Amino acid sequence: MTQVGSHHIESDAGRRPYTVLTVCTGNICRSPVVERLLAAALGPSADVAVESAGVGAVVGAPVAPLMASRLGAAGVSPDGFAARQVVESMLREADLVLPLTRRHRAAVVELAPAVVRRTFTLREFARLADAIGPAALPAGTPADRLAALVPLAAAQRGLKPARPEDDDVVDPWGYDDAAYEASWNQIAPAVATIARVVTG
Repeated sequence: MTQVGSHHIESDAGRRPYTVLTVCTGNICRSPVVERLLAAALGPSADVAVESAGVGAVVGAPVAPLMASRLGAAGVSPDGFAARQVVESMLREADLVLPLTRRHRAAVVELAPAVVRRTFTLREFARLADAIGPAALPAGTPADRLAALVPLAAAQRGLKPARPEDDDVVDPWGYDDAAYEASWNQIAPAVATIARVVTG
């Protein structure tokens, strides 16, 4: 800010970050990976808070070991994570909600119907963001650009039909390492696409 009057300092400091909430089932495999990868990709100065929760959360649990190790290998810390149960207030306060499957999206919208136009599955939002492209967004912070991207993505939704398997991220819980690898390989590119578009 070029103006440093007390009013501007207060209003700037009082502004809450743009909030992204990602939602899966247990909040220990898929949504923590989105939370940590997206926050890392956008960087600490993005003015974006990335959080996660589960529709049937293993409350208080850390990131599942086979996902934690993948985060670590990507240079992103899984430390300090504790799974949370999604509640209506979290959804209402989020600026963008990214469930991991269509079923999670339906559960989210049932819990908080008002969030329907800002709720997309992760892979759906990445696909729409990629089609819109970084040049369509205004100059500004990643938070500003995300705020502009959401209504553009909502307007594009449904114009090109997608198969459910193109929108969902597979649930690896209870399966072997190959399932975790498959899940990771659906999440990481989607997060990278979103970050590329909003960071310009």
